[in-house]
Amino acid sequence: MTLSVSSVREGHLVELVDADGVAVGSATVADAHTAPGQLHRAFSVFLRDADGRVLLQQRAPVKTRFPLRWANTCCGHPLPGEPVTVGAARRLVEEIGIADIPLTEVGVYAYYAEDPATGRVEYEYDHVLVGDLPSHVRASPDPDEVADLRWIDVPALLTDLENDPRSYAPWLHGVTQRLSDGH
Repeated sequence: MTLSVSSVREGHLVELVDADGVAVGSATVADAHTAPGQLHRAFSVFLRDADGRVLLQQRAPVKTRFPLRWANTCCGHPLPGEPVTVGAARRLVEEIGIADIPLTEVGVYAYYAEDPATGRVEYEYDHVLVGDLPSHVRASPDPDEVADLRWIDVPALLTDLENDPRSYAPWLHGVTQRLSDGH
């Protein structure tokens, strides 16, 4: 039997943190996302084009949390003790097929969300990162991670999030606010 990428990733370790983002231990991805959840470090990356639009991904149908919802360009978890930007750069390659984009942190968004479809939870201390995508670089998303991609400007995204929140991952509004506040 072949394990899916999502199944393998569920066994990876994440860094547990307190409410201030101080590391307090580790757990597997699966354990950290099982109700009631454990607060852990995460990141949400936005890539921007020259016009200031952000690249969104529609999460693949095999995702264990919020499948087929629209989200920021890429998200994930650094390994325990790993710098957030290093983990984020790794996930950009794995999810979107894009490497070597400098990332800047623009804020942190802590949140809790339950996925009614899967029963899994997100309880994350989420570092929001942004990077500028050169026009000659093209995404090559992994279909096990990403169902679709689209560009949108931030004001239009904020309007969509207000009008149709169920089409989007529950963290997207908060991380988009950090992006618009930070840049």
